Amino acid sequence: MTLWTPTRIGAIDLPHRLAMAPMTRDRSRADGVPTDLNREYYTQRASMALIITEGTQPSADGQGYLLTPGIYTADHIDGWRAVTDAVHAAGGRIVVQLMHTGRIAHPDNTPHHRQPVAPSAVRPAGVMFTATGPQEMPTPRALETGEIAGVVDEFRHAAASAIAAGFDGVELHGANGYLIHQFLSSNANQRTDGYGGTIAHRIRFAVEVATAVAGEIGADRTGLRLSPANPYNDITENDTHDLYPALIDALTPLDLAYLHLIHAGDEELLRRLRADWPTALLLNRAGQPLDRRAADLDTGLADVLTVGATALANPDLPARLRAGVPLNEPAPTTFYGGDHRGYTDYPSLATVER
Repeated sequence: MTLWTPTRIGAIDLPHRLAMAPMTRDRSRADGVPTDLNREYYTQRASMALIITEGTQPSADGQGYLLTPGIYTADHIDGWRAVTDAVHAAGGRIVVQLMHTGRIAHPDNTPHHRQPVAPSAVRPAGVMFTATGPQEMPTPRALETGEIAGVVDEFRHAAASAIAAGFDGVELHGANGYLIHQFLSSNANQRTDGYGGTIAHRIRFAVEVATAVAGEIGADRTGLRLSPANPYNDITENDTHDLYPALIDALTPLDLAYLHLIHAGDEELLRRLRADWPTALLLNRAGQPLDRRAADLDTGLADVLTVGATALANPDLPARLRAGVPLNEPAPTTFYGGDHRGYTDYPSLATVER
């Protein structure tokens, strides 16, 4: 198996095995509608085997950051339709990542200015950037047990909206300290009802969301991203070797299209999850060179590799790698917010050769 071998994940055929990881870019409209600049950005990268979009809120409560896109209103659907049509016309495949930020939020960044919601009223450490500058993240409001079914339905509605917008599928963001991950964790989740305490209770929300979305759009168009042992956004997990195998076991009957893992260094756990997961595994070894990552394809540890900043800085990354030419270096100061600079102005081989 090589990087350039075609494959299939669920219902989606891929021409090779190098996919674009989701990356927050903070360049949508204030109401969450994608722009022409967003369309250009994603279309430029249509040669990736699969584009996974930036985290996209499934509801008003799901927004944590400024200028992130949504996928729960008619205007959101229309805005994303322009993006997906352009990507498909360029020969690409694109799925939307549904990201409910939970407690990683600030009221100033949301359309309703309400207190963030989370599994428990546990304030995360750190600050949130707002229009008036950095502010401490507030203590969230704990979701009532009776409210949780409504949050699950927000994910289901967003997935249906994504298909209406022309996406090839949906990735659920269960990583990096956002809402699904908060329910899994042992510090953000202090609940004593059926959604907290034991491992069986802490994985329940993730399983219910995946079940609802798969039931709405098909399991073969539903993926899930996880980041075991990743402390990002003030997350603590003290039982990963029990928690994640239990989650995988509960998800296995759904036959989801793929599992997308962010690898934090625990090789033993990674290999166990690979062995237990029944369908395609997408792997992101952030910070590792591409030749190191490609070795995971040869061993069967991964079916598809995902890259973030490298794809951000190289809109024609597959062509550059095939040609063996130097890669553009990403500019971190332009990652979040701004205009076309550091977004759509990275040169491709075609523009350099003119």
